[in-house]
Amino acid sequence: MKKCSNPEHPHCTFWVLPGEQVCAGNHPQPVLAPTSYDLLSAMRSARSEQSATVGVPACAVSLPLAVSPPVNSVSMPLMRPAVAPASSAAAPAAPHLHISGFDPRAAGGRQTLKMELRGMDGHSAPQLGLRLRSDLIARGQVRHDVVRTTRGDWRPVFVEFSSRNKEHGQYQIEVEVLSHVDGAVARKWVCTFVILVPRRDATLTEIHQIFLSTHKNVRVMADDASIARVTGGDGCNLDVTARNAGIAHVDLSAPQGKIDMGFTTIAWDEELIEVDVPTASDSHPHPSVAACIVNAAPEAGEQRQIRLFALEECMLGRFELVDPEADVLLSHFSIDGQDHNGLTRRLSGRHAVIRRSAQGFDIEDVSRYGVLLDGVWPGKHKPVALRVGMRIELTASIKGIVVLGVSAILQHGVILHRLDQGAQAECFYLLLPEARPVIVPAPHSLAPQAAALPLLFHRNGGFWHLDCASGKETALAPASTLDKLAGFARHNRFASEPYPECWIIRTEGASLCDSAVLEV
Repeated sequence: MKKCSNPEHPHCTFWVLPGEQVCAGNHPQPVLAPTSYDLLSAMRSARSEQSATVGVPACAVSLPLAVSPPVNSVSMPLMRPAVAPASSAAAPAAPHLHISGFDPRAAGGRQTLKMELRGMDGHSAPQLGLRLRSDLIARGQVRHDVVRTTRGDWRPVFVEFSSRNKEHGQYQIEVEVLSHVDGAVARKWVCTFVILVPRRDATLTEIHQIFLSTHKNVRVMADDASIARVTGGDGCNLDVTARNAGIAHVDLSAPQGKIDMGFTTIAWDEELIEVDVPTASDSHPHPSVAACIVNAAPEAGEQRQIRLFALEECMLGRFELVDPEADVLLSHFSIDGQDHNGLTRRLSGRHAVIRRSAQGFDIEDVSRYGVLLDGVWPGKHKPVALRVGMRIELTASIKGIVVLGVSAILQHGVILHRLDQGAQAECFYLLLPEARPVIVPAPHSLAPQAAALPLLFHRNGGFWHLDCASGKETALAPASTLDKLAGFARHNRFASEPYPECWIIRTEGASLCDSAVLEV
């Protein structure tokens, strides 16, 4: 209710009942702008009439407010001018990726992003491949499968990464969504978004301002309980309050109906752009930059795992189950087997790096404990050219922790064998990405143990096998039959992760020895 507002009776104190045109003293009331009660009443009646005739009104725009910590969502109805329903059906939403759950100040740098596919047409496959590349992700990239539910939408995917030991700033995450038909990529969508790694002393206000500047083209600033007012062209006048460095985001482009006001974590949409897919017959069915050949029953002189890496620079370091810092993860082998603790702890997380050089391939010591090359320490941060037969010892202070031998130097990569107690456990292919090999390598570039291995290379985003006799190239994938390829023994299979035997421990004292946990 409100008091009498008749200009001829300025001292009248009678109340005007809702919906009445005169006060209790029978003074006529002037026609004023509708009150919130009038708007709510009109909206409820309009919604009831519309539900009885045409059904439920369309959803309107969301007004998210990101605060820390997040609270439950609420809804606030607002009145909009009536608009005649469109005669034609609304245009379908463009395919996009909805990203939520990001917290720039997460403890320890560990992050989990929730990604949802929205607006995807019905012509795509019922299961899509999702590939992400970023410096924040272990080994540079990760793969997931996105499955369509019985309701027709897509099951969300949770992607984990870490900003630990990363310099503050903005990091790109490149996303590819792949639709496969008969094992080949038929359609492909891409997008790129930016993740902020803040300074340790950054405030929430600074973090939110950077988020708005990178994801929004309109910014509403309201600090410390101040009020930001937003007016729309259709007569809406909103008072938005943002407290404690919260983010106020207003979108007035919705059709008629109510406006939902949500208080959520930082979330945004990234448009997926469909790109042309090459129709060449040699496109790779299983792109990867790190994989493994697993031998279930190795014979004498064979390794249980042949680990494959396709990187411009390959970092050698200590084996860590959580947040590894290197690409090639090394651990000490004793007569009792592999030991992830003990002497393994004398390896640095980032111990040595192998990269391409003008003379071939170099190795550089970047560790605390040193590297011995043929028994000599070359000095820290001093690259040394690799040669066939070179003995690489990690570390310089304690003998025999990890000893590697250079068994092959090819134009497209390096092959390393272990010379210690882990000789039967693993060897390593360090390949250049997108590099074709020479069919007949020079005899001096191969040691006997490398000459017995298959000739592998990396192209079109994945690993390939080359038959030196016929020149036939075969893409390697989990479904490949390897025993029919030259150089492979029986009981070999292709794994899409470089360490499929035991990759991650989620809870104390329990291990998950299944690489499928990384590809849901």
